[in-house]
Amino acid sequence: MEEERIGLLKLKDALKNRSFLSSWGGEESNCCRWRKVKCDNTTKRVIKLSLSSKLQPQQLNSSLDASLFLPFTELQVLTLSWNGLKELTTLSNLEVLKLGNNSITSEIATSFATSIASLTSLKTLSLADNKLNGLWPVEGMCKLKNLEELDLSSCGLEGKLPPCLSNLTSIRSLELSKNNFRGTIPSTLFFSLKSLEYVSLSENLFEGLFSFSSLANNSKLVVFKLANYNNLLRVETEIPHMFLHFQLKVLHLSNCTLNEPHGTIPSFLLNQYDLKAVDLGYNKIIGKFPSWLLANNTRLEFLCLTENLFSGSLDFHPNSYNVNMTVLDASNNVLDGQLPSYIGSVLPNLYFLKISQNGLHGNIPSSLGDMRGLFSLDLSSNKLYGQVPEHLASGCKSLTILRLSYNNLHGQILPINANLAKLQFLYLNNNNFSGELSPGLLNSSKLELLDISNNRVFGKIPSWIKDNPSLTFLIMSKNSLEGPLPIEFCKLNELRYVDLSHNNIGPTIPPCANMLSLNYLHLQRNDFRGTIPIVLSKAFSLVTLDMSDNKLSGEIPKWITSLSNLRILLLKSNNLDGLIPIDLCQLKNISILDLSHNHFSGSIPPCLKDITFGWGRTLDGTFSIRDQNMSSFVSSYKTQLPIKALDYYLGYYTFDETEGVEFLTKSRYETYMGNVLYFMSGIDLSCNNLTGQVPSEIGNLSWIISLNLSYNQLTGAIPETFSHLKQIQSLDLSHNKLSGQIPLQLIELTFLSVFKVGYNNLSGRTPERRAQFATFDKSSYEGNIFLCGEPLKKSCTNTDHHAPPSSELVADDSFKLMFYWSFGASYTVAFLCSIVFLHLNSYYRSQLVKYIEAHVLSYS
Repeated sequence: MEEERIGLLKLKDALKNRSFLSSWGGEESNCCRWRKVKCDNTTKRVIKLSLSSKLQPQQLNSSLDASLFLPFTELQVLTLSWNGLKELTTLSNLEVLKLGNNSITSEIATSFATSIASLTSLKTLSLADNKLNGLWPVEGMCKLKNLEELDLSSCGLEGKLPPCLSNLTSIRSLELSKNNFRGTIPSTLFFSLKSLEYVSLSENLFEGLFSFSSLANNSKLVVFKLANYNNLLRVETEIPHMFLHFQLKVLHLSNCTLNEPHGTIPSFLLNQYDLKAVDLGYNKIIGKFPSWLLANNTRLEFLCLTENLFSGSLDFHPNSYNVNMTVLDASNNVLDGQLPSYIGSVLPNLYFLKISQNGLHGNIPSSLGDMRGLFSLDLSSNKLYGQVPEHLASGCKSLTILRLSYNNLHGQILPINANLAKLQFLYLNNNNFSGELSPGLLNSSKLELLDISNNRVFGKIPSWIKDNPSLTFLIMSKNSLEGPLPIEFCKLNELRYVDLSHNNIGPTIPPCANMLSLNYLHLQRNDFRGTIPIVLSKAFSLVTLDMSDNKLSGEIPKWITSLSNLRILLLKSNNLDGLIPIDLCQLKNISILDLSHNHFSGSIPPCLKDITFGWGRTLDGTFSIRDQNMSSFVSSYKTQLPIKALDYYLGYYTFDETEGVEFLTKSRYETYMGNVLYFMSGIDLSCNNLTGQVPSEIGNLSWIISLNLSYNQLTGAIPETFSHLKQIQSLDLSHNKLSGQIPLQLIELTFLSVFKVGYNNLSGRTPERRAQFATFDKSSYEGNIFLCGEPLKKSCTNTDHHAPPSSELVADDSFKLMFYWSFGASYTVAFLCSIVFLHLNSYYRSQLVKYIEAHVLSYS
């Protein structure tokens, strides 16, 4: 009809993304032939519109007028996701309504719920991914007796599950996941829902007890998901004389505290023979590995048993051949024994195999090489030994992620004939691999991450490293590598994270090295010499620079200001000298600065106050490092996966690397990582030759956590402004020449746990022993002979309190003492010279004797 044709054209003009409606309004005048439109064969009226947009939420800057749908009086199916719809008009014939990702908010929830209640013919309703935050008025919705499918996932709904949902007696699919529902799950909710086939209550905040006896009447149930967010829900499946009539295909019961206190695996699974996906992770289930699940369910594709207490060996019956299994995750259990030698023939089509964090020992089975489609293999954190099997390195043609870290493997990194052409992420750290870097990596040209840290690899970094142009993360720390970085290193243009620390690499970085993408550079404890390499001046994206414990010399260069994104600068234990440049003050984002154990001289720049050291910073994931290509990487593999369970697994798979640095605070070196590192801030200028007074401006660094100025030649008083260091936990001013009293205001520092001012010229009373200062012993103050009061043994007198010696008086006393010593020495030298002169000259000696005799006779 012409009315509907005109209505469709108006609707097209109102949509945010109309590119997929190019056929509307063209040469074809019959709107029933337009794309995304379906008409009734008899009446020729529009009965179906599929108008889901591909726009992102931030692009939905206006709402869609619901009156545009008034011409479509016989409309039965409306799919309108991502189009900014805020209200709904009455469409009495509507049977399917899909309004995911629109602008339906809690503010219009009441009117919207009322309009939905009038859609009495509705069979399918999806409001997923709207902002219905809070309580949703469901009374009207509960009156939709014909409703068969309801999807309210990811809507931010709160409160308890509405009991009236039990009125939806025709319901087949109930999707309520990813909300904030709380309280107990009503035991009567499912009794009357006898048509129920699909239930998902996952990712909510339920608590209390849920018994599987509530599902006794749901004989058609095929999918049940109850993966809880918190640890307050308890699920009981072991009810005496209970018989469950359903045959499930999917069961997700992760983080549900199953069958407490015995922690047994649900026994009703023994009678399930059609399972495709089972997730029982995070439940602390006790018992042997349930190999019978695989034997009973030959179509099982997905099995996740992570974070439980399954013990014994990972035993499969040699005849339990399962061609459908694609995901097996038994990580974080207490499995021991050896991996079955025939595992590759029993499960030939696995995509994901993860058995990390167990106690497995023995060799890696060669039969894993029979898994030609294996995408990810994780056997890390076990007790495996031996070498990487040649058949694994040549047969797993699809292997993209390989994690064998934290084992006892030895031999070469990879066999020489390795042919892992699709390999992108290789974790071999914390093993006993030795020898030079194996050319077995030559065939892995797509490699993005290589971690061989904490092994016994020696020799030089080979020139063929250039044949891995996609390398983004290069981690070779704690080996015995030596010599200069090869000139071919310059061809690695994608590097973001480089850790070559704890080797003997040096003496410099090739001047052609491409640093434009580099974010994190760890070269500490190597053999780098000379000045700080000028090639780093082009590392504009650098966040961490650690060149501690090398043999660098000279001054900090002026080009340091070009590293405007720098947050961590660690240059301790080198031979750097000169002044601490004021150029450092331009690095506003610095949070940790360590220049200790060098030969810096001069005064501390007051402009250090201009650096934020964490002030006003919010968590942005800077030190949780995700590959920039990872989103597209995951998306591309989702399209290749055979089942939705794999899509679920990829969504939770982590590819993050966590940044970590070592920094001295509270008198000990600690390694700070990830979010902890993000909130850490500190300055360490200790063990240099700094002079002058401590700038009072340092007291403006209110967010700093650690400040170490010890073992220098600093003079003057401790600034009273240090009482403004409200977040300080560690303050070390010891082994200097500071004088005057300790500011009483320092007792206001409520987080201070380490305080050291020993071996200075401080005087007067120690701070009152209350708050944090009540925890400090005498070691905090010793070495100051004019200090008195607890916890020192020297008690205070009024004189000690009112007339403390200043640094000027101490200097004046030193001058007087020097004068007396020099006068006495000069007099002694003159006297001895006179005696020697008289001894050598007999004429003057006889004249002196006559002079003395004459004066003696004159007095007698």
